[in-house]
Amino acid sequence: QTLPPGPSKAACSPGRREAEDNEAGESKGSAHSSTPKMKVLATILALALVGSAAAELRVPLQYRAGATAQRAALGAAMARGLTEADFTEEQRALLVSATDANEPINDYMNAQFYGSIDVGTPGQAFEVVFDTGSSNLWVPSEKCTNCGSHPKYDSSKSSSYKGNGKEWNITYGSGPVKGFESADDVTVAGLTTKDFTFAEVTDASGLGLAYSMGKFDGILGMGWPSISVDKLPTWFQSMMKQGVVDKGVFQFTFPDVSGQMGELTLGGIDKSKFTGELQYTPLSSETYWAFDLDDMSISGSSVTSTKKAILDTGTSLLAGPTADVKSIMSTLGAKPSFLNPNEYTVDCSKVSSLPDITIKFGGNTYTLAAKDYVINAENVMCLVGITGIDVPAPMGPLWIMGDVFMRKYVAVFDVDNKQVGVAPVASA
Repeated sequence: QTLPPGPSKAACSPGRREAEDNEAGESKGSAHSSTPKMKVLATILALALVGSAAAELRVPLQYRAGATAQRAALGAAMARGLTEADFTEEQRALLVSATDANEPINDYMNAQFYGSIDVGTPGQAFEVVFDTGSSNLWVPSEKCTNCGSHPKYDSSKSSSYKGNGKEWNITYGSGPVKGFESADDVTVAGLTTKDFTFAEVTDASGLGLAYSMGKFDGILGMGWPSISVDKLPTWFQSMMKQGVVDKGVFQFTFPDVSGQMGELTLGGIDKSKFTGELQYTPLSSETYWAFDLDDMSISGSSVTSTKKAILDTGTSLLAGPTADVKSIMSTLGAKPSFLNPNEYTVDCSKVSSLPDITIKFGGNTYTLAAKDYVINAENVMCLVGITGIDVPAPMGPLWIMGDVFMRKYVAVFDVDNKQVGVAPVASA
C-alpha cells in the first residue's frame, strides 16, 4: 500500500514511511502484481447519461486474489510436497518479495481491483489501480527502460498531448521512482477529462521486480489534493470541475469471491449494491479518507488505543500499529508464517471458532467474522488478513480499513460533504 504522505501500499516498507514523513506532498507510488493465470481483464463500460451535461459512470472492476492470498495458495502447495522448482518465475518472485525487507510494493501487490483507462488521442490503454490512498495518476513512459513489458505512454502518438516536463519523484526503501509531468486527455467509461496533468514514469527501479513482472500498469489516485505530489489537481477533482460528473461522490463495491466483478460508481450512489442505509462518518482531515476511530475490540476487550482510521482501496488487508497487531495475533492464537514473518497463520480447523473483530466509528459498529478476515487456502494454509504498519506522526498512528473491510461493506466517498459512508454489501 502506498499512500502519499501516509500509510498504505508503501507503508509496508521504509520507503512508504519516507513518503509519509513529507506531509507537504510525497505521494505514494506502489504497485501490485499478479500471477500469469490471474491476468486482470477489467473492462470499463459507459452507461447512459444521468443528466444533460454530466454522467454517472460505472466502472467494472475484476477481483483477483492478492499477493497474500497467492502466497497462502503457494504455502498450501508446498505443504502438499511441491517445491519452488515447481513454481513459475512469477510465483517464485512472489515468494522472494515476501522476505525482502526493502520491497516497496508488497501492499500494492495485494491490490485486487483493476480497471482500464485511456490516455491521449487516440487513447492508449492502461490497467490501473483506483486508489483512495494516493492522489496522482502515473503510467509508464515510452522513455522508461526498466518498466518491463507494461504498455508505455507515447506522447508523440497523441494529438491532445501538452508538454510540461517538470520532474516528478518519489523515493522508496529500495530505490527511486522518477519521471516527469505531462498533460493529456484521460478517458474512463467513455467520458473524457481534458488536459489532465499526470506523471510519466521513466525510472521504475524503486518499484522492484514484482512491478516489472506484474500485470498492473499504473496507479490512479483518488485521495485529496493535499497529498498530491506537487499539489497537482486530482483526477476526480478535475472531473467535477469539468462537469464530467454531476455529484462529488464515488462508491466502491468489492465482491467477496474471486472471479466476480466489483464496481466503481462515479458521480452517484448505487443503492442496489448495499442493504439498509448508509451510515456516514465525517472526515477528520482532507488527506487520506481519514476519520476518527472509536474503538476496535475482540470479545468485548479493546485491542487498540489508536484513534484514527482511513478507508483505502489500494490496501487489501487490515493494517494497524505493529504492537496492536502482535497483540491481536496472540489473542487469535496466530503464528508467523514460514513464507513471510510479517504474515500470520492460524489452524484452519479452528477458524470457525475464532472470535469476531468489532470496529466502531461514527457511532456505529461494524463486525468482521473470522471468515471475513482469514484467507483460507484449501483448508491447508490459513492466513490472517491483518498486518502491522507503523505510520509516523503526523499522519499516524492509524488503522487502514483495506479491502478485507470493504469486501463486506460498500464504501461511499463523499467529496461534496467531506464524509465516508458505509453499508453492508448486498448479497449476490
